[in-house]
Amino acid sequence: MQFALVVRHRLKALSLDQRDLAVAAEVTESYVSQLLAGKKTPPAPERSDIYTKFEAVLQLPSGELSRLAQAQRIEDLKRKISNPPQPLFKDFRSLVLAKCVPERRNLVRDIFEKETFGEIERLVTQKLLDVAKGVASEELQSESWLRMIARLSRRSYQDMRVRILEFLDTDVFHVTVENCVAFLEPLIESWDIDLETFGMEIALNHRLTLGHLKRFEFVEREPQQPRFIEPGFEEFLRDPILSANITDEEIEFLKSLEFRNRRPTALYYYRELQNLRDPLHFDSVPTPPSGREARSAGGPDSPSTPSRA
Repeated sequence: MQFALVVRHRLKALSLDQRDLAVAAEVTESYVSQLLAGKKTPPAPERSDIYTKFEAVLQLPSGELSRLAQAQRIEDLKRKISNPPQPLFKDFRSLVLAKCVPERRNLVRDIFEKETFGEIERLVTQKLLDVAKGVASEELQSESWLRMIARLSRRSYQDMRVRILEFLDTDVFHVTVENCVAFLEPLIESWDIDLETFGMEIALNHRLTLGHLKRFEFVEREPQQPRFIEPGFEEFLRDPILSANITDEEIEFLKSLEFRNRRPTALYYYRELQNLRDPLHFDSVPTPPSGREARSAGGPDSPSTPSRA
């Protein structure tokens, strides 16, 4: 007999209600309601004292409810193991696989189908969504870009505006098939993954975005050690004459300087700051154009004049 059924039967026999159990066990009535409705799995007996308190109110033998609760927990676990959830991405798994490079597609398909929405499929899908959402966010205010992707997706401009707003608000567990078709299909040309390092390479449609290739790698790093602040640097910052009008960017640069066997003075940092501010010490670098400016000028495929070394 199920835990909830026994409790409800005893409540009715004794003319009690769920509030009586909640007061006795010092829990909310809402929690008791969810337990009896099967919306929550009964807690493990060794981690809760509610069963002894329930038994006292319901006039049941000691240990009766905890035994029933443990049996229900075991049944719930068996059901989860034997009936795993359906793949969240089954409706557009074919789209994701179609974008995989041909030489790895069959192997990746076998991995995807072996485990329901397993780690590799989640990783790949999340990265594809991240890239697509990054491009969509950057181009959200561009009417020409929206009209272009609307044409490629065979949708109206108004429909695409709605879909891009919904797409930017979604995540890997709630994204719709329609959004994937609307954005992944035209934006992603192909993707590849190194199954040993899990590094990914994603090629984008060069007609829709300036950055044609995206790479993601998992790199082992040493844990960061606390940065040692040079006494001379602290003295430099305290002196309003030496550090006059210093910016946060300049502070971070000066703080990042490292020394092994010598300790720089406050005067050193003052002179370094002047060198940093002197335009004669740096070549002028033109500001790179935005994605829309580059496309209006011909995009990444337009001929360019070689720059001087």
